[in-house]
Amino acid sequence: MAAFSAPPIGCLLMAAGNASRFGENKLTARFDGQSLFSRALEAIPAGVSQYPSLLEEASQAGFDAILNDRPEDGISRTIRLGTRAMADCAGILYMVADQPLLQAGTVRRIVDAWQEHPNCITAAAHNGKRGNPCLFPSRFFPELCALEADRGGSSVIRRHEDALLLVEAGERELFDCDTKQALEILKGNA
Repeated sequence: MAAFSAPPIGCLLMAAGNASRFGENKLTARFDGQSLFSRALEAIPAGVSQYPSLLEEASQAGFDAILNDRPEDGISRTIRLGTRAMADCAGILYMVADQPLLQAGTVRRIVDAWQEHPNCITAAAHNGKRGNPCLFPSRFFPELCALEADRGGSSVIRRHEDALLLVEAGERELFDCDTKQALEILKGNA
């Protein structure tokens, strides 16, 4: 009897943005003694970035890293690069790298819920308000690869809200640090 093998799930840690609201590479900003990028790597595998030092860190941690050499094309390019690289996966977890309080246990619950409902888009949420990360089944890969400019997975979700499954997470876990001020507020409340 052949052993059962679950279809592979990919994970795309999106770390290629220009961080214009932050004013510098926010992924190297420190929170609780670690860079935001390092904290994200602890929660999930894989990554796409425009920053060579982050690509090296991901590689040293055992992850495949993809260079996004045109971050000015918007988040859609990162999504396309990662989705194409993992096109053989049954689903891909898309995660931003600026949520320093996201817990590995929450990521595990998202994956577990998706494995129970593999046709659904499964996303972290707090009190019904969707956040990141989101796990998309392969049936949505063509739509994700067709995104342009600064349009991300939210536009795909809006077209398929009937396929959305929310997984409750702590409000603070979903907080992302788009500005230095947001990071300082988070540090003050840690």
